[in-house]
Amino acid sequence: MRRWEWLVAGVSSVRVRATAAATLVVALALGLAALILVLALRGSLVSSADAEAAKKAMAAAPYAQTIEIKKADDEGVRPVTPASPAQTAPLVSGKDGEIYTSDGRVVRLADPDLLVTKKKAVETQAWAAPGEYAVAGVEVATANGPATLLARVSLDSVQQALQTLYQTLLPGVPALLVVVAAMTWLSVGRALGPVAAIRAKVADITARDLNQRVPVPRSRDEIAALATTVNGTLDRLETAVERHKRFVADAAHELRSPIATLRARLELAEPSELTKEALADVERLQSLAADLLMLAKLDAGEPLRATELDLGQVAAEAALRARRRPEVRVELDVEPDVVMRGSSAHLDRLVTNLADNAVRHAAATVRVRVAAEDGQAVLEVSDDGPGIPPEKREAVFGRFTRLDEARARDAGGAGLGLPIARDIAHLHGGSLVYGDSGFVARFPLGATQASSCRKARAIACRETSSG
Repeated sequence: MRRWEWLVAGVSSVRVRATAAATLVVALALGLAALILVLALRGSLVSSADAEAAKKAMAAAPYAQTIEIKKADDEGVRPVTPASPAQTAPLVSGKDGEIYTSDGRVVRLADPDLLVTKKKAVETQAWAAPGEYAVAGVEVATANGPATLLARVSLDSVQQALQTLYQTLLPGVPALLVVVAAMTWLSVGRALGPVAAIRAKVADITARDLNQRVPVPRSRDEIAALATTVNGTLDRLETAVERHKRFVADAAHELRSPIATLRARLELAEPSELTKEALADVERLQSLAADLLMLAKLDAGEPLRATELDLGQVAAEAALRARRRPEVRVELDVEPDVVMRGSSAHLDRLVTNLADNAVRHAAATVRVRVAAEDGQAVLEVSDDGPGIPPEKREAVFGRFTRLDEARARDAGGAGLGLPIARDIAHLHGGSLVYGDSGFVARFPLGATQASSCRKARAIACRETSSG
């Protein structure tokens, strides 16, 4: 699998999608909650500061009514240093310690956060900058006319509280999202664990071992219901397959006797063109019945009666008994002592099927080779016929498959010989494929043969080293 395909498969998994969805939902919820919290806290703190400023203004209102606001050029008024960097206009000091601005319209009380002015509120922004102070005003009547008493409260405490909240939320929200993602990942993985077990078991079940069942979790949830349903389906499938196998075996077995009787009668009948054609058809029926019976035995999973045997000897005898065409010769290239464990009858059937197939499609020569290669017993049956196209080399192992277009001389066979040969190879722990020029079967060597091969390789290595 390519890297991008692996990434796509990983991203499309239920576990990843569930984790991403849960984390995204929690992230949105936390973000909205954090925004509401910040706005609510800010509004509450600002409202408290406004209330405190109004309270301070109301408390200073009686004292502000005794103040007389004078002009800066009045007698007895002298300049003084501003009491606060926020002041922009120069202050002057009058009699009785009263403080005035140079224009004579604003007076600062003893508390720097209180101010009496006849100016408009917009002109006092230098004293209470927006966003830095909460300001409240009260109308008062001074000794020389109405004025406004302003009180301010610093918003530094509000900023500090919000800063503390930010310092808590910024690391806290991502950490909480990581915890949510991790818990979701673990929880979904634990929930999908039974699904993985069910998938692995279903993938392991084949037509030969339908007696297996998937594990049913104890959770009694939807996954447990799925496992129960799968097991019920496997029960019905096993029953149907067993009925099919019994039908095929019984039909093939029952057909053997009447077919054999019919063949005997045709052979004893007076020779004619009609009896010759009928005998050929009966032979095909007899071969088909034998193939069906063999398939039924292989599908039934009957235990293999394996013994130590010489694959070369079995291949030579079977190849010489194969159906022959006068213009086709069979060549043997058999290496001696290629020993393996297997059933002589099954391997004889495998070689016979491969040899019959090769003779049927060969132009002039069929070659059967047996050798020990790389710790394996190798059987190769090749012919000089048209061969099989690369795109159909796997399809020929399907049951009842015939490639009449590719092999024009195919006058017989029901498409069961090659499937039977591959099933026999698999039953012996081997493989059967179509190579460049013919079919190649590989089997594990017997213990004795494998030991001999290892010794021979060791001797060859020593001779090479000494040389």
